[in-house]
Amino acid sequence: MSDKGKTSVDNKRIEKAVREILLAVGEDAEREGLKETPERVARMYAELLAGMQEDPKKHLRSVFSENYDEIVLLRDIPFYSICEHHLMPFIGSAHVAYLPSGAILGVSKLARIVDCFARRLQAQERLTYQIADFIMNNLKTQGVAVVLEASHSCMTIRGIKKPGSVMVTSAVRGIFKRDPKTRNEVMSLLHK
Repeated sequence: MSDKGKTSVDNKRIEKAVREILLAVGEDAEREGLKETPERVARMYAELLAGMQEDPKKHLRSVFSENYDEIVLLRDIPFYSICEHHLMPFIGSAHVAYLPSGAILGVSKLARIVDCFARRLQAQERLTYQIADFIMNNLKTQGVAVVLEASHSCMTIRGIKKPGSVMVTSAVRGIFKRDPKTRNEVMSLLHK
């Protein structure tokens, strides 16, 4: 799907909803500090969820033919996403590795792919496998490994309130899944 075929965020609708939330919690939506809050929140959601309008395939324009047959790894890619269960952020680091099969991807494009999928309403588990499957299926690699480590504000500042907790998810594809030796190699590189 092209970027043009996706709907954009309806800012006016978000503004109305935020005004209703302010009223529902007992606030005066017209007081000085809150008067422009609905507009700010609408712009914030448009920015934080921009990946919903973005086609990650546009980041495959920087694929180069290369007979490199060792692991390519980009660690510590900062990301943020919005948990679809509470509409609260989770923030962390992504580690992405692949074993090329005649083609390599421009290094910044790995980070852009992470951002594209992260900037949507997400569950960390789904985000992890979306990144892995996208790279595996579109770059035609021999294998992909993705590990995400994130702190979820819906767990750290509300509910059980456990600051410092980190959720780790992984997705392995291809040779990294089939071959224990190769899997151990990539996992050791991911966790240095």
